Amino acid sequence: MSKQPQTCAALIIAAPASGQGKTTVTATLAWHYRRQGKQVRIFKVGPDFLDPMILSFASGHPVYQVDLWMVGETHSRHLIADAAGQADIILIEGVMGLFDGAPSTADLAAILGIPMLAVIDASAMAQTFAALAFGLAHFRSDVTLTGVMANRVGSARHAEMLTSALPEDIPCLATMPRQTESLPSRYLGLVQADELTDLSERLDTLADSLQLDPEFVLPQIKLDSAPVEHLPPLLKAIRIGVAKDPAFAFIYQANLDCLTAMGAELIFF
Repeated sequence: MSKQPQTCAALIIAAPASGQGKTTVTATLAWHYRRQGKQVRIFKVGPDFLDPMILSFASGHPVYQVDLWMVGETHSRHLIADAAGQADIILIEGVMGLFDGAPSTADLAAILGIPMLAVIDASAMAQTFAALAFGLAHFRSDVTLTGVMANRVGSARHAEMLTSALPEDIPCLATMPRQTESLPSRYLGLVQADELTDLSERLDTLADSLQLDPEFVLPQIKLDSAPVEHLPPLLKAIRIGVAKDPAFAFIYQANLDCLTAMGAELIFF
């Protein structure tokens, strides 16, 4: 039996390519709204262990994958609708560029009907920012770009050059300056959250630097749930050891939830 549709503020954080700052922006937005007393849930498109660690810290809740290939449409709908019943805001970080892959972030946005915010690294451009924004907004007619965010902006004059050429139907909803104290990364991606002893301070600095359009309101979306599937208790009375320390840290929370739902007792070592 399906649950009644849930209404919640929801936004997909997308970009024209990897390395534009999607994770930093998603974590910063979550921290910004949490500082206002909002309940925030974050999801991640595509396979990733590292980004969800940072995003989980920023939101205060586990981060689950919603992906048409990894978990499918039905489970993605269930996860998001369940979160909508508990949260004020849902943020979904996309994967790679908006239209990259099959299925892509845009495919998920189209199927779920959730608008997107496009994060563009503007550090080495001016009016071309508007051309990129226009292309992202009009490449496909079945997705909605609610606006763009200029990341790594050098100055107020730079921000003016970036936004002056934007069409009226593509607002610049936010800007963030070039970050000297951002979220550090290495060859695999971001550094693990547990390795950053000053992560709260870094997020405070990022949230303080975030410039949101005062008229920007997160879109309210009606999210239809899928029928809940109850897993058989095939693992009842079975104990499963799970390695968990700085070396063994890459794991999907959904896998642990699945084992528990099937009756297993998890022992971490």
